[in-house]
Amino acid sequence: MTITLSQGIKLVFDIFSDEISLAWLERMRNRFSWPLDDPGRFYGFGSLEEQQSDAERRLLEDINIINSYQHIIHRPWTNVYDQDLLNYLHNIFEQYHGLLDQQNTDWWLAASEPVRRSLARLNIGVHRAESVARSSQPRFVCTWYGQPKEKRLTLAQIERNGRLENNWGGIYLNYVEIGKTLEDLSQDNDQYIGDDAFRPFVHYSSDFVVTFYDHQPDLDRIAKYFSQHRTFFQHHGIDSVTHPLVMPYRFKVGQLRYTDREQLISMISQQQQITEITIHETGHPANT
Repeated sequence: MTITLSQGIKLVFDIFSDEISLAWLERMRNRFSWPLDDPGRFYGFGSLEEQQSDAERRLLEDINIINSYQHIIHRPWTNVYDQDLLNYLHNIFEQYHGLLDQQNTDWWLAASEPVRRSLARLNIGVHRAESVARSSQPRFVCTWYGQPKEKRLTLAQIERNGRLENNWGGIYLNYVEIGKTLEDLSQDNDQYIGDDAFRPFVHYSSDFVVTFYDHQPDLDRIAKYFSQHRTFFQHHGIDSVTHPLVMPYRFKVGQLRYTDREQLISMISQQQQITEITIHETGHPANT
């Protein structure tokens, strides 16, 4: 697969041949009926000041569009470091957007398409702001607006293919649920935790994320949050932090062909826009 950026740089990936990778590849071949949400959805590239300004501008634009239609966001904007405000905004998105592929709230059905897009972008904006606040490592995300999230991973597939790390240059399934994983809830210390707040990583689509860092999840923090909210998770049929539906698994489907990391990060920082994604119909290497 080749991803072309705005000034012509081409990122070439080897896609693996395991069951998850091939299932994702099938979704990628059928993505053309839906537009790419935001071809500039890059995080952690450029100066922190530039990232903060961009994140605030995008969020405020969408908040103003939403509130101009109906004033549902009542808390005033502070800054990207106010995690409780970001949790509140994410909760607004969940309430008015509806569950995965069930956009049937009265608000959603009555809103115009531009207002709907702003509500959908509110979710993206929250994650962009969180990325800035945490000085997150560089990555970019591709999601397709309106693509049905109807494909599911089985528990067996999750256990066989889930990994507890991100690798530099890896391409991974993107989380597509409306809600948060246990890992997300623990990282945000989210106190807006309701029945719809927790959504394990089960559905997938052509959406993906490319990471330019090596990382392992904070298992101690995740276990602490689980212990604090054990009754909630037991209500959802999960009695252990090692259950596959709460393990912070990643699902890697490919690897970037590139070795000069510092040079590539510098190049991408100047080209934070995707212009083309091409699937090459050739053999696929194994996932190693």
